[in-house]
Amino acid sequence: MDTTHIISSKPIGLEDIHSILLLDKKLSLSEESKEKIQKCRMYLDEKMKTHSDPIYGINTGFGSLCNVKIGGENLQQLQENLVMSHACGTGDEVPQEIVKLMLLLKIQSLSYGHSGVQLATVERLIEFYNNNILPVVYTQGSLGASGDLAPLAHLSLPLIGLGEVYFEGEKISGETLLTKFGWEKINLQSKEGLALLNGTQFMSAYGVHNLLKAYKLSYLADVIGSVSLEAFDGRIEPFNELIHLVRPHNGQLATAKRIEELLEGSELIEQPKEHVQDPYSFRCMPQVHGATKDTLEFVKKTFVTEINSVTDNPNVFVNEDIIVSGGNFHGQPLALALDYLAIAVAELGNISERRTYQLVSGLRGLPAFLVSNPGLNSGFMIPQYTAASIVSANKQFCTPSSIDSIVSSNGQEDHVSMGANAAVKAKKVIDNVCSVLAIELMNASQGLSFRKHNTSEFLASFVGMFRQDVPVVNDDRVLHNDIKNAESFINNLTIEVEELF
Repeated sequence: MDTTHIISSKPIGLEDIHSILLLDKKLSLSEESKEKIQKCRMYLDEKMKTHSDPIYGINTGFGSLCNVKIGGENLQQLQENLVMSHACGTGDEVPQEIVKLMLLLKIQSLSYGHSGVQLATVERLIEFYNNNILPVVYTQGSLGASGDLAPLAHLSLPLIGLGEVYFEGEKISGETLLTKFGWEKINLQSKEGLALLNGTQFMSAYGVHNLLKAYKLSYLADVIGSVSLEAFDGRIEPFNELIHLVRPHNGQLATAKRIEELLEGSELIEQPKEHVQDPYSFRCMPQVHGATKDTLEFVKKTFVTEINSVTDNPNVFVNEDIIVSGGNFHGQPLALALDYLAIAVAELGNISERRTYQLVSGLRGLPAFLVSNPGLNSGFMIPQYTAASIVSANKQFCTPSSIDSIVSSNGQEDHVSMGANAAVKAKKVIDNVCSVLAIELMNASQGLSFRKHNTSEFLASFVGMFRQDVPVVNDDRVLHNDIKNAESFINNLTIEVEELF
């Protein structure tokens, strides 16, 4: 098994990142990437020797200070000052798995040789990644427009012996880190600080993390929804391919096909039904879950483009002999996609909660609140309240961040994306939907226990695995523990990559 991922000009996909994380692969630069990085740095050094004209971010101030020219003797201090002054994050710490993604994506972006960084800088970032040295980064502080300045400043501080990192479960200072590994601090050269800070890797890392979890929840929504359908004594007809071929949205077709396959061999689904139709939350799973699947594909396309891009400024083009200042740091494509992602995944939670509501309502031969001796036992009454509370909160979180903008840097940066807020908010939505699906799985599995006939072999196996963590409820107990165990069950499941993407 290949235990190293080679950073190169070959595009990196969501599937690649999934594999890198799952197999805990190390990173290494290809010779081609090393050459591009070195060639760009040499070009920039030569430019600084032979040209005295101001070049933004290289020998000028930043933001609205772009017209202030900086002397050659101060260029290194300029870059260190940039990193220090921009490390203004606050709020919660970014989860470590997302910080690790930030490192991966920053390395990928710098490897293309359009940023002017030293090879030593990129290799130090790779050392961070490979040794699981994770800088302390904060969730608040980025406008998602001049790149993710504050978060990326915190990511970069340990390069110069500042800030804090997590290493082997301990939080240590950047200075202690250098001593522990016997490293010298990186002496940032012209443009390097800006190359490190000007980028979209905070938004991108959150986006990739959110997408990977969203794909997993999309798959599990189909599986858990199928268990609910069986528990509710639902009908198979709404999943007939003929219905979906005359409205052939890709996600709709895929959902209907999957649910039919999940139910294959079920005795329960084949039993005569007294009811003519099922409620929409069961009958319209292909249309609702499918629309989320189609949204995931759109968002995936946006993020795959982004993580294979150069997003700092200015960009250095060695072969064309030009340094161009533009706006590749602007996070608008990501902000829109993240808002859309949050809305789409929230709908998986909305429809899931409705299925839970139907299951506890004492319909179709199921006892009220899915427990024997209701009255003495309240059973699954309150988990539905919990799910309802969560989906209501998600509706508030789905207010778009991308419609907002606040002028900054004395009007120089007069439109911003707020994509970082969209990224953090989308994670909250997705984590919440995990909880809602966990509650549905508790209810669906409990409901299934009241049915005399067998479900499909696959669903029986799935519920059997779940029962190892969350047993049947015969009499009232503290269901908080069951909910947490159900969440852990979902989070710890490994899904075959072919089912995810």
